Amino acid sequence: MADRKYHVGLAAGEVGKYVLYPGDPARTAVIAKFLDGAREVAFNREYRTFTGSVAGEQVSTVSSGMGGPSVAIGMEELRELGVHTFLRVGTCGALQPGIRMGDLVIATGAVRTEGTGDAYVPKQFPAIADHDMVTALVESAREADAPHHLGIIRAVDALYSDLVPETMPMAAELKEEIAMWSRAGVLANEMESSTLFVVAAVRRVRAASVLLCVDEMGADEIQRVDPSYMERMLKVAVGAVRRMIEQDRATPRQ
Repeated sequence: MADRKYHVGLAAGEVGKYVLYPGDPARTAVIAKFLDGAREVAFNREYRTFTGSVAGEQVSTVSSGMGGPSVAIGMEELRELGVHTFLRVGTCGALQPGIRMGDLVIATGAVRTEGTGDAYVPKQFPAIADHDMVTALVESAREADAPHHLGIIRAVDALYSDLVPETMPMAAELKEEIAMWSRAGVLANEMESSTLFVVAAVRRVRAASVLLCVDEMGADEIQRVDPSYMERMLKVAVGAVRRMIEQDRATPRQ
């Protein structure tokens, strides 16, 4: 249909202004269980959408697929449908020894090692999460007694260059780069958040990321996710969205 957005497959009224934004299409079905009255409204390409409600407000979960390009495409089309709040609920690999499997990482900002954001603004433009959303995530994590870490993360395009740098043509350079970011205090690696933050800033919407550690520092491979860890993260994420809804009702967005 002509009134549906080309990539996300959604029309006006089918998506809430608040979106939980995982990468994996299968995860939207899991997130939907935390929304009141959720139903699947679209599944096109990597973008799978369920819409329900939280605290009486329409809320959706839309999958983005992996990497910056699909994150940006989805955000552009969802913004045109009225979405103003994007919360990435994803996974990450730890860059600090104190971050354990199942811990949450709440990003305050992201190192822009990926390339999608470069089409929007130069590298000097910082990738920063929305302060109010970060605060809501921290409060929600504390309420859930979920172990969490707050700070800067790093986004990359080539997952396996970080996982197995020794197999790459520039092995020594890649290993040193990863070690350098760890020494600088970067908490974790993932693939989407810097694009999310840059597009949100340019398009005047808000965004944040909460990430589940699935790869401890020094591990040889990505670990299988314990369902209880994922459930805990999703409870924290939905709790943060609830806080944002309540805040917006008290102080309406301009």
